[in-house]
Amino acid sequence: MSWKPRRKFWDEVSVAPAEAGHTVRLDARELRTPGQAPLVVPTAALAEAIAGEWRAITGEIDPEILHYTKAANTAIDRVSREREAVIDAIAAYGDSDLLCYRAEEPEGLAARQKAAWQPWLDWAEAAFGAALVPVRGVMHRAQDAASLAALRREVARFDALGLTALYDLVTLSGSLVLGLAVARGALAGAEAWEISRLDEIWQAEQWGVDLEAEQAAEVRRVAFLRAETLLGLLGTDEISS
Repeated sequence: MSWKPRRKFWDEVSVAPAEAGHTVRLDARELRTPGQAPLVVPTAALAEAIAGEWRAITGEIDPEILHYTKAANTAIDRVSREREAVIDAIAAYGDSDLLCYRAEEPEGLAARQKAAWQPWLDWAEAAFGAALVPVRGVMHRAQDAASLAALRREVARFDALGLTALYDLVTLSGSLVLGLAVARGALAGAEAWEISRLDEIWQAEQWGVDLEAEQAAEVRRVAFLRAETLLGLLGTDEISS
């Protein structure tokens, strides 16, 4: 039997208050997650963003356009139940942060990396007491345990939805420091993305643009900026657990 996409079955999409937050209704039916938990989010702004996704549907339901709905589902069904494992997965990027691995050569690239990346390592030390040490080359160098513990404590401040957004910021950029800088409002997402792609930008300048790679990077860029927007919809008072 072939799978048939579900089609729109409602007339009105609305946001309604719910215990511990806000929910979205399709006519009188409240949204639920794939795990059948009530889809309740902490802010009206995020609920309205989710409602907007459902209002945009005119025919078949395409899960690929339900970005904020998917984030809420993930936070409720998975992240809230596997919180410590998710924190560990995000915090682990601190031990191999992109910003710590500088080119051995050419010197022009190494200098550009230092100029763009070192200020954010300095920021992490000032903000969290996490002194990450940069190295030349790609061989892994373990970072100071106390610094990694400080970064993990910062990650652990986030609630399930905040962790869902932070996970994308960190994994898409390859940098825990950049992800936290965006989450804390110290760095704009668009600038953080450009900083994270410094090596690729250098390569394109030297050898020309790889169109296929650029198309893939654009998909990741959009997802990265969407994660930043998700944090904005949560508000600064809502990301902490």
